[in-house]
Amino acid sequence: MLKGRVAVVTGGGSGIGRGIALGLADKGVRVAVCGRRVEFLEQTVVLIREHGGSAVGLDADVTKREEVERMVASVVNEWGQIDILVNNAGVSGRTPMDDPDDLRWLNILDVNLTGSYLCSKVVLPHMKESGRIINMSSVLGRFGVPGYAAYCTAKHGILGFTKALALEVAGRGITVNAVCPTWVDTDMARQGIEETAAILGMPAEDFRAQAVAAVPIKRMAEVEEVVALVIFLCQADAASITGQVMNVCGGATAGSGS
Repeated sequence: MLKGRVAVVTGGGSGIGRGIALGLADKGVRVAVCGRRVEFLEQTVVLIREHGGSAVGLDADVTKREEVERMVASVVNEWGQIDILVNNAGVSGRTPMDDPDDLRWLNILDVNLTGSYLCSKVVLPHMKESGRIINMSSVLGRFGVPGYAAYCTAKHGILGFTKALALEVAGRGITVNAVCPTWVDTDMARQGIEETAAILGMPAEDFRAQAVAAVPIKRMAEVEEVVALVIFLCQADAASITGQVMNVCGGATAGSGS
């Protein structure tokens, strides 16, 4: 039973993060959504409250420790506890090796990997037994894609971080798991499709069709399918599941040994 628990969902203003925040709130969880786009956070909070849930939106850059500390302090001051952390904040984009600019590489690693580390580190002192940390990785944390070295590196790194942290906090009764979605129909996916299609010199819809065709079930995953797994991992029934990596991939990783 999740009612009355408190969750922090980073990147909760849109896409999978918003879906997770709404799903947890529907189970009676008090949800703090954090991110850098205040207007999107406010939209998520409004949606939760319209359905009778309890939520706050907190502006925070997960790559800056002082902002993470301020965000976590606000949650603890509001509700006195943090039981669930969903490290969902992320950015993607192409980082080919012939790009003379290193800034995108550094930003992708900073947001996806260092952000998860900082949020976990700052939240853990406030997390008691039966706490849950869910790290959002990707199928690109399971295999490589040319031109996306930074994103693949960050998402592979999340898996190592998950396994090591799970062992570090196992004695406290806290579980740590990672979720690896395939293409999910979100703004980030659409951005990636449009960017790659432009580089390949083809219409975005054509590249989308190719991407979907490469998924064995021949469709993108739905946000709700990812949300359902995250909610399960937060429940008491999942108390013995820790240090695990779970794919929501439509079979995309079935032939990769992952």
